[in-house]
Amino acid sequence: MALDRWIALIILGIALAYGYAAFFAMDHLLPPFMQRNPIWPSTFPKVLAVLAILTSAVIVLGLEKSSGEAKTPDIDYRRLGDYNLGQALSLLALMVAYALLLRPAGFLLSTVGFLAVGGIILGERKLYVLIPVAALATGVVWYLVEGVLGIFLRPLPFFFG
Repeated sequence: MALDRWIALIILGIALAYGYAAFFAMDHLLPPFMQRNPIWPSTFPKVLAVLAILTSAVIVLGLEKSSGEAKTPDIDYRRLGDYNLGQALSLLALMVAYALLLRPAGFLLSTVGFLAVGGIILGERKLYVLIPVAALATGVVWYLVEGVLGIFLRPLPFFFG
């Protein structure tokens, strides 16, 4: 079995457990006044679980590939050294650093840094485009979460406020 199908099988197992929790373990704890709402806190997890189960099942069963294609796997695990492992590991390290810096550095600074450094790792060299786009995207997301949804995100580092 190809590597993409193994990964899809793992995601399918996680999605099945997540779906079980969303459909059977979340709703019985709701207070009575919330049980009359058309949308419950478990609605989005249910949709997400169903979509993940369907998508990963399509990949595991091989329905996304046409029958006329060659049967060679897309990723050859015996030749992992030929792939850009440095980029992948750098992005994983950047994700960990982003998660650790999110509270102390604030949302705006850590997210702009994550997007800019991630773009540089992936090969973007036009910093005059990369940094304004990262700042604009971060600002829009922060405004939507803070202003529209009303969820507090610490925008600046802890020593500013």
